[in-house]
Amino acid sequence: MLSSPKHDTLAAQVTGPVLGPDDDGFAEECAPYNLAVTHRPAVVVGAVDAADVQAAVRFAAAHALPVAVLATGHQAIVPADGAVLVTTRRMNRVSVDAEARTVRVEAGTIWQQVVDAATPHGLAPLNGSSPLVGVVGYTLGGGLSPTMGRTHGWASDHVTSIDVVTADGTARHVDATNDPDLFWALRGGKSNFGVVTAMEFALFPVTRLWAGGLFFSGDDTEAVLRAYAALTATAPDALSSSIALLRLPPLPGIPELLAGKFTLHVRISYLGDDTQEAEHLIAPLRAAAPVLLDTLGPMPYEDFAQIHSDPVDPAPFSEYTTLLSALTPGAVDTILEAAGPGADCPVQFVELRHLGGALGRPADNAVGNRNARYALWIVAIGMPGGLAAQDAYADALLARIRPWSTGGRYLNFIAAHHSSVPDVRTAYDEAAYGRLREVKRRYDPDNLFRLNHNIPPSEATE
Repeated sequence: MLSSPKHDTLAAQVTGPVLGPDDDGFAEECAPYNLAVTHRPAVVVGAVDAADVQAAVRFAAAHALPVAVLATGHQAIVPADGAVLVTTRRMNRVSVDAEARTVRVEAGTIWQQVVDAATPHGLAPLNGSSPLVGVVGYTLGGGLSPTMGRTHGWASDHVTSIDVVTADGTARHVDATNDPDLFWALRGGKSNFGVVTAMEFALFPVTRLWAGGLFFSGDDTEAVLRAYAALTATAPDALSSSIALLRLPPLPGIPELLAGKFTLHVRISYLGDDTQEAEHLIAPLRAAAPVLLDTLGPMPYEDFAQIHSDPVDPAPFSEYTTLLSALTPGAVDTILEAAGPGADCPVQFVELRHLGGALGRPADNAVGNRNARYALWIVAIGMPGGLAAQDAYADALLARIRPWSTGGRYLNFIAAHHSSVPDVRTAYDEAAYGRLREVKRRYDPDNLFRLNHNIPPSEATE
């Protein structure tokens, strides 16, 4: 039974499940991939279509409750305690228009579904590193593709239309001509302006990559990191890459090569037909130190997940981040001192992702910090209450790297950990942030959508 007569009224308006805290399946319905967050909403709505989302939003507005949305929940964000939580995993239809080179996805779609639908047509999306990440949340936060990002830009740059339910319960279809300000804000403004129920975006004519990874012993961090800095300083836009300093615990699912050891993983994706150029570009990396494992070579696009080999099982983790203007010798020295051999490094990932290329090109959306050349991303595995040493370590590393920081941060790497509400202002320049607040005032003046990377409406007191 539902825990409140009000919930009975909502359930009568919704096709999907409507569950209160005392109902069977409530915890499972609310569970995210990132177990660092536990959601305890007043009610959770398992939406199956846009009408269910409208009913949930109208119910929340009528009862002065905030609205939160959950697809996969890979990022640790503000708990949806006391809210109306809308889960979208049942909304996962995918429709490819091969002639137009576009795809329409519903709110709960994950990247593997899009890749599976697109690749038989010789097409591919600007997907993330994990096949299990939700398409919509990733794209609304910018969308940094490790396969083709430097070639084609941010995923948000290629969105052609969005279906969204705004705070007044209205279902809107927005694009460059219909509600253009809202369309601008959604692409880069995350979930601040409504619940996205569907999205259409461009696909690209790609069937194969020259891609994979190189694994090195952590003892060779200095040589490999300096070689990586030299490679990325002059890399063509066809080359997208990252490097991760890994200290993974010996847990189930961790490969023997990595478990309980300090290793380096260089991830490569080259988009082009000139295999010889790719081999030439990577040769200095291969020569920098003995390679423990080399998986680089031609790869069908549908195998993209092998590039990063992200974990598939839910786990608790916290994230910390900044953006860098360059990877200078001084910046390399700082990372080596903090995370190289012999360093007292309590976190599991210290990672650099190469930006620039098409990621630096202007576009008419809210995605900011396009001047950055690298994203530094730090990940600590464990529940937030037990990560005091990791929090202090990350703060110290971010402080030491500040001379090379742009002062900005990539929104999809900004998570809630030290405080319950992440400050997102560093994801935008001042003008863009002001415009976002004005759009928020127009479409969500009561800040109904606030359990997120919150952007308050312009008249709200910060």
